[in-house]
Amino acid sequence: MTPFIAPGATLGVMGGGQLGRMFVHAAQQMGYFTVVLDADPASPAGLVAHHHIKADYLDEQGLAQLMQRSAAITTEFENVPAEALMTLGAHRPVAPGSEAVAVCQDRAAEKRHFARCDVACAPHAVIENAAQLDAVPDHLLPGILKTTRLGYDGKGQVCVSTRAELDAAWESLGGVSTVLEKRLPLAFEVSVIVARSASGQVVHFPLQQNLHRDGILAVTQVPAPDLTPAVQQRAIDAAERVAESLGYVGVLCVEFFVLHDGSLVANEMAPRPHNSGHYTVDACDLSQFDLQIRTMTGAPLVAPRLHSPAVMLNLLGDLWFAPDAGSQNDGVREPDWAGVLALPGVHLHLYGKAMPRRARKMGHLTVTAASAVEARRVALEAAAILGLPAF
Repeated sequence: MTPFIAPGATLGVMGGGQLGRMFVHAAQQMGYFTVVLDADPASPAGLVAHHHIKADYLDEQGLAQLMQRSAAITTEFENVPAEALMTLGAHRPVAPGSEAVAVCQDRAAEKRHFARCDVACAPHAVIENAAQLDAVPDHLLPGILKTTRLGYDGKGQVCVSTRAELDAAWESLGGVSTVLEKRLPLAFEVSVIVARSASGQVVHFPLQQNLHRDGILAVTQVPAPDLTPAVQQRAIDAAERVAESLGYVGVLCVEFFVLHDGSLVANEMAPRPHNSGHYTVDACDLSQFDLQIRTMTGAPLVAPRLHSPAVMLNLLGDLWFAPDAGSQNDGVREPDWAGVLALPGVHLHLYGKAMPRRARKMGHLTVTAASAVEARRVALEAAAILGLPAF
């Protein structure tokens, strides 16, 4: 049991990206002081925190400073080294813990954990050497070859249809440990975000229906328009089993594929707040970051309520470039923020990143409305103004 850490204490976060920034904002609103550990002097979270420790995740002096300043510590990035979280956890409450994060960092370990929890995932094979590559069964093709570690937002993934393509893809990824997943007939994708306390209390948000483009989340709709109550409950039950089996403390997102026959297949999980949950800041009475703070401080968990249907649009760095722009610095322009802010129910969130780059997450736009139909209508209008594809 984590003793309640009251406002006025300092909360630490490993990682200084946009998730850390939104955590810092939420913590400060509740009256906590904040400290961020991130080597980047211009990190989005570091720019708004009370303290910024400019050090690498494994820097001993940096970790010592973080422990000295913090009453409890969390992470905003699943690829923070688990050994750093283990070091911190020996001296301070750390949520989520190093063991849970280590499972989420490795696709093979993650799939083994899904199996232990009786949660279905796509047929797959782990490939760690040339012999295992040669032994891949034919029925897994066509498939998607993914590195077991350090892959996110479509990075470290290659679609393959033949054995020749599989061999070439494995070579292109450096011959590292990979997982080949069979491509399945997807109807759509959803995610469920749960929060679990040290005492085992669990709450969840409604399922988000997600659209990805080039492996990066593009659109989230809540309530999920194509989801049946039965599938939603199965996804929630599965995510809660996963969290309980891990002894998880914190916010956990589990992504699922819904197949055309209505069956549910787990894709992956993230041991932190998730891009698909950003709408909770504007559309729920408690955000995913509020629950992150409650779990790490031992505060009571209250089930969050969706007070407004919402659509979230991811804003990538591509929006800052003219369609015919060549290099990264050619044709940089400011998107038509005035145009989208003229629409009702629009909430603009920019992450404080100085330099736009293609495929870089620069911010998001959430549209809330009295009905899901109206939220989608306004979101489509905002997408058209910004030059984003319809959905």
